[in-house]
Amino acid sequence: MSSLVFLTGPVRSGKSRRAVELAAAWGDGTVFVATCRPPAAGPDGAPADPEMAERIRRHRAGRPATWRVLEAPRDIPAALDALRPPPAGILLDCLTLWVSDRLDLSDDALIAEWDRLLARLRAAPWPAVIVSNEIGWSPVPAHPGLRRFRDLVGTLAQHTAAAATEAHLCVAGQTLRLK
Repeated sequence: MSSLVFLTGPVRSGKSRRAVELAAAWGDGTVFVATCRPPAAGPDGAPADPEMAERIRRHRAGRPATWRVLEAPRDIPAALDALRPPPAGILLDCLTLWVSDRLDLSDDALIAEWDRLLARLRAAPWPAVIVSNEIGWSPVPAHPGLRRFRDLVGTLAQHTAAAATEAHLCVAGQTLRLK
């Protein structure tokens, strides 16, 4: 089994920065799996969601330009298996946005797909880091769709922490080892 590190915490807590620091040790062979789809451009060519476009720009600027990037692949294990040369390690950022892109699936199918990815990462000959937002500490949302999203992220975070060799909570730029 290779190293699988799970980093979770609130938004803007330093998770992605810490993940990049860990993955930098793998060098130029690192593959960044971006689970967020860039916002579409409006009729004027400007991003339809400028705030999200700025977030993506900041994330891109915060990682080495020499890393390969897989942009929001639907089937992450197949995309990883197709890479030539194979990665020296992967950084997946993030579980939360992956879930938001997969809400067309049933809960059982979505959980099974994530578990298949975790099994692939555990069997891989290279290390991996997975980032996720910790969203379950707020009040229970009134909208059923938001409750489903929150519950799925929490369930998959539990699966990820159980599969991981290390799990960390990032808060205010500080990292607390959980496992």
